[in-house]
Parts: sequence; structure tokens; C-alpha cells
Amino acid sequence: LLTTVRSVFVSDQQKSKMNLEKLTRMRECKPLAPFPISDLALCERYEKLYTGAINDVLREFCLVDQALPPEIHPLRDEMKICGIAYTIRSSKDPLISGEMDTRAKMLDEMPRNCICVWDTGGETEAAHWGEIMTAASVVRGARGAVIDGGLRGTKQVLAQGFPVFHKYRTSNGTLSRCRIIAYNVPIKIGGILIYPGDVLFGDIDGVVVVPRAVAYEVLTRAEEIYCNETEIRAWVDSGMSAVEVVKKGGYF
Repeated sequence: LLTTVRSVFVSDQQKSKMNLEKLTRMRECKPLAPFPISDLALCERYEKLYTGAINDVLREFCLVDQALPPEIHPLRDEMKICGIAYTIRSSKDPLISGEMDTRAKMLDEMPRNCICVWDTGGETEAAHWGEIMTAASVVRGARGAVIDGGLRGTKQVLAQGFPVFHKYRTSNGTLSRCRIIAYNVPIKIGGILIYPGDVLFGDIDGVVVVPRAVAYEVLTRAEEIYCNETEIRAWVDSGMSAVEVVKKGGYF
């Protein structure tokens, strides 16, 4: 009986370990498979669309919760961004030592055509992005920033023409309030998991996260929808009844 109990215990331990390993593989960084086109071409094609079309396509892929919280909005309504996620994670922390070194390394490893997407860990007092961070990102070829937190130096950021999506503005700096604890790792904003290499697309209606594995397929399908909507709009403008539009395959 004792041998049987031990065997069951060992078996349960092995199952637990296997389950944890599977979860680890699912949660942690995924390999960055290349797109059929360049990152730049992909981003530029996305930026000809709008987030509503992308969100509708994501629904077709059974991905219905890919929009970041609506509090994250563009600094200016006309701002539109698409880029490859370069993730940053910070947390509340009054300590300062080492923060500048970590921040410098994060900036120097920033890839071209990225969007800096910052998980602030719920910190609500500091400005996590500003004039100098913007300048450093522009030089490194970043396409924009999505900050689940604060912005300062707003006038100077605007002058650089760099698209920034944020929650609020404040003059408070981050030093002594929070510090970067990791970057280029999976993060979570508003319940949405974001992996390095995912595609982020934002416009006046907010930001959507497109998993890298389906980003190209989502793009081509959204382009089809965009063309269809142009045709549907022509039907509506011609005075066609709503019933007729739906019969012809249109929608509202």
C-alpha cells in the first residue's frame, strides 16, 4: 500500500511538472517567425487601415479581446501608429540606484520599426514617457509609443512628430516613484497579453494587439474588408435601401 501511495505521489508530481512546463511554454516569449513581407511594409499597409476593421478581423479569428483599455488614447486625434512590440515593464519603487543604467540598456537594444509598449504595473503618479525618451526612440527608428501611464514634456514631444498613446499627463518624473524591472518580455495591459514581436496598431479609436502568428493574415483580410466597405458605402450613398444592401452582402 505504501509503495502504491508513493507511486501515485510521484506520478502526480510528474504531471504537475509537465503542466507547469506547458504553461511556461505558452506564456513566455515565442520565436519571432519572419513575415512574408518586411516589417516596414507590413506596418505601412496597416497604417492605411483603421482599428475597427482590424478588430472585426480579429473577431473572425476568434480573438475578441485584443483592444487595450480605452483610457489609452493618442496625444492627438490624427495620430496613427503601427509597429512591432518592444515591451517594457516597470513597478512602483522608491529606489533610484541602477535605474538609469537599465533605461540606457533598454534604449540601446531598441529595434527599428518597433512600438515601445510600457506596462507600468498600475503606477499612476509618474510620467513614464517624455521629450528625451522620444528623441532617443526617433534616432533608433521606433515608430511610436504606447504607455499604460503618464506623459510629460508634451509640447516637446509634439514638436518631434512622434506618435504617443498614453493615459494621462503630469509633470512628475519616474525617479523615486517607479523603475524598469524588465524589457523585451511578455507583459500584460488591461488583461491583454503582449509578446515581443506582436503587432500593435493604434488610431483615434485606441490600440489593438495583433498576435504575430496571424498578423499578416489579419492584414490581408482587413484590406479586403476595407475595399468591401468602400463598395457598401457607394450603395448607401446611391440611396439603396438597407434591406437591399444586406441582400447584396453588405452590412452596417
